[in-house]
Amino acid sequence: MIDMTKGNANKLILKFALPMILGNIFQQVYNLVDTIVVGKFVGTDALAAVGSSFAIVVFITSIIIGLTMGVGVILAQFYGANEMEKFKIAAITSFIFIGLITIVLMIISIGFIDPILELFNMPSKLIKDAKSYLLIIIIGLIFTFVYNLGTALLRAIGDSKRPLYFLILASLINVVLDLVFVLQFNLGVKGVAIATTIAQGVSAILCTIYVCRKLPFISFKKEDIKIDRGILRLVAKYSILTSAQQSIMNFGILIVQGLVNSFGITVMAAFAAGVKIDSIAYMPVQDFGNAFSTFVAQNKGADKPERIKEGVKGAIKTIIAFCAVISTLIFVFSRNIMLLFIDKGEEEVIRLGIEYISVVAIFYVLIGFLFMFYGLYRGLGLLKMSIILTVVSLGTRVVLAYILSATSLGASGIWWSIPIGWALADILGFIVYKKNRI
Repeated sequence: MIDMTKGNANKLILKFALPMILGNIFQQVYNLVDTIVVGKFVGTDALAAVGSSFAIVVFITSIIIGLTMGVGVILAQFYGANEMEKFKIAAITSFIFIGLITIVLMIISIGFIDPILELFNMPSKLIKDAKSYLLIIIIGLIFTFVYNLGTALLRAIGDSKRPLYFLILASLINVVLDLVFVLQFNLGVKGVAIATTIAQGVSAILCTIYVCRKLPFISFKKEDIKIDRGILRLVAKYSILTSAQQSIMNFGILIVQGLVNSFGITVMAAFAAGVKIDSIAYMPVQDFGNAFSTFVAQNKGADKPERIKEGVKGAIKTIIAFCAVISTLIFVFSRNIMLLFIDKGEEEVIRLGIEYISVVAIFYVLIGFLFMFYGLYRGLGLLKMSIILTVVSLGTRVVLAYILSATSLGASGIWWSIPIGWALADILGFIVYKKNRI
C-alpha cells in the first residue's frame, strides 16, 4: 500500500502508476491480440467487424468502468482521512449499486443489439460477425464489473500491483485461447470473443479472492450490509458523474466510428488498426492520470492542497517527456507497426493507417494533459468539470469530423478533428486551473 500524503509527490505517483500502466498494457492485449489474430488469420472483413464492434464494446464497458472509477475517488478520500468505517460502507454500497446497474445494462444491450448495429452504419456483410462478437462480450460484462470494482478498492488504499498480476495471467490465457479457438477450432470472430470473456473471468475471480483476504473487514454478513443514505448519495453522485464523463467520451468516439463506417470496409480496417495503436501508445499517460487522481483524492482527504500543486508540476514534466518519446517512435516506425495488424498485401489499408498515425501520433502530449486534468478534477471532486472537458473535446471532434470529412480532405478530415478537440479541452482545463488557483 502507498500513502501519497507524504514524500516526493512525482515519485509516488510514478511508483503507483507503473503497475497500473503495465496492467493496462496487458488489459489492452485482450483486444489487441483479438485484432491481430483476426486480421492475420480470418481476414479484412472480420477485422473491420471486430474493430467497429470494439467501439461499441468500449462505450458499454466505459459506463461500468466510469462507475467504479468514481467510487475509487470516494474510497481514496476516506482512506486518506482514515475513516475506515465509511470506507467499508461505501464499498458494500458500491457493490450493490453498480452490480444492479451492470445487470440492467447487460439486458438492455442484448435486447437492442440489432438497432445498435444499424444505428452505427454497420455494413450488412459484417453484421453477422459483429453481432456474434458483441453478444459474447456483453455476457462477460459481469466480469468487467467485478474486476474493476475490486481494482478500485485496492487502488484506493495504494495497492496497484495486485491487479497487474491478475491481468498478466489473464492476458496469457487470452493469447493461448485466441490461437486455439481460431486456428484449431476455426471459430473465427466467436473464438476471440470467447477467449476474451474467459480471460476476463479469470482476472475477476482472482481479484475477488485477493480483496476478500486483503480487506477482511469488508464482508457481506447480514449485520454488515448497511446502506447509509448519505454515503449512498455520495456513491451515486461520484459514480454516475464519472460514468457520464467516460460514457460521453466513448459515445463521441462511437459516433465518429459510425462516420468512419460510411467510408467503407477499407477505411474501417485502417481506422480499427490505428485506434488500437493509439490505445496502447497513450495508455501510460491515461493511467498516469488515474494514478494522479488517487494522489489528489488522498491529499484532499488529508487536507494538503500544497502537495496537489506540487503533483501538478511534476505531472506536466512527466507527460511532456513520455509523449515526446512515444510520438517519435510511432511516427518513425508507423509502417512496421501497421504490418503487425494488416497483411502486407493490403496496401491501401496500410496507407490509410499510416496516414492516420502520421496525423494523430505527434499530438499525444495533448491527450496526456487532458488525462491529467481529468484526474485532477476527479480527485478534487469537481466531477462536472471533467464532464465539461469531455464534452468540449468530443463535441469538437464529432462536429469537425463531419465537417472536414465532407471536404476534399475526406477520411483524413476525421483524423485531424481528434487533436483539435484535445487542444481545445486542454486550453479550457488550464484556464480553469489558473483562475481558481487550485
